[in-house]
Amino acid sequence: MELTKRIRDKMMDERLMFAYRGVVTSENSIPLLTLLEKEMELSEFAHVGRKRLFMFVLESLQNVSLHSDRNNHAGMSLVVYSKTGNGYTVSTGNVLMESSVPDLKGRLDEINHLHPDEIREAYRKMLISAEFSAKGGAGLGLMEMAKKTGNKLDYDFIPLEKGFSYFILSKTVNSMGVGEHYGDDEKPFTGKAMTQLERMMSENNIFFIWSAHISTDVEREVLTLTETKLNEEDVEMNIRRRVFSVLVEILENVARYSPGKEPEEQYGMPVAMVSIENDDYSITTGNLIRNGDVEELKEKLDIINKNDKVGLKELFRTSISGQTIQSASTGNMGLIDMARKSGSNLEYMFERINDLYSYYTLTVKVED
Repeated sequence: MELTKRIRDKMMDERLMFAYRGVVTSENSIPLLTLLEKEMELSEFAHVGRKRLFMFVLESLQNVSLHSDRNNHAGMSLVVYSKTGNGYTVSTGNVLMESSVPDLKGRLDEINHLHPDEIREAYRKMLISAEFSAKGGAGLGLMEMAKKTGNKLDYDFIPLEKGFSYFILSKTVNSMGVGEHYGDDEKPFTGKAMTQLERMMSENNIFFIWSAHISTDVEREVLTLTETKLNEEDVEMNIRRRVFSVLVEILENVARYSPGKEPEEQYGMPVAMVSIENDDYSITTGNLIRNGDVEELKEKLDIINKNDKVGLKELFRTSISGQTIQSASTGNMGLIDMARKSGSNLEYMFERINDLYSYYTLTVKVED
């Protein structure tokens, strides 16, 4: 539970909404992009800004997919979305051969020194004359990003073990679609926070983190992303079904107790994350809950955790027939089903925030 608090604090302190660590593919690029789209539907973001930001995300995902060292380091790739005061920031990270850094840095610096009008002209010439390789046009994607967002690209290279560097590319687009950039008089962009996040996720085998309001649409894309991951990992069908079933129930559990978006933004945003170690899966959520619901929910969880497989089956049967564990309240079937499908206890914690709310953390482990 301490890990969940650390992650929640980091996500809130740095205004991070989403982080994915793993191989970026054409299949998972769709839910990765759609997750941001669904979150933005809840914001007052102009159509032009949305279109330009989506283009940058798409180009960034293609860039990571094409240029990662697939054999050894593709699993270290990182996709991060964060919310700024007047827009969104999209950042990606992936491992490159150290030998490719000088050329890439030169291209980025060249693009960043061009005036917006010069970028359009340079892009046109490159489109005509660029030599295309197996890994795409010579800087055409980078030029496309700069052209559409109308500003410079923030980047950093972090040295890794000998022969490799971690390349971080970032872009902030405000609600009007104008790119924002760390100017010459400002503190230079650094990828330190990204590498810290990647390390935290790596050390704890976390494949994704969501830390924003969980709407029905967001829930659907989280499920799609997880399903894609399980398919790509060729996970055994029985485990796949159990993980998916638990994830469905635990996300609905968050929605059931949510007091609304405004209290969440003020006192504690929801968190949902999945970690994978070998064939064991750990699914964790955290969300704000009204203090008046805590004791009853705690009693339900304790009763469920005291029952074995046979007892859980009986609890589930009585819940279906309209009875409840203690009183006529909701949520019994979902919690019982999580325990039955996972085969493990429901680990939970309640942290009192104030007189109105507590923060409810729930972890369910699905073991092979």
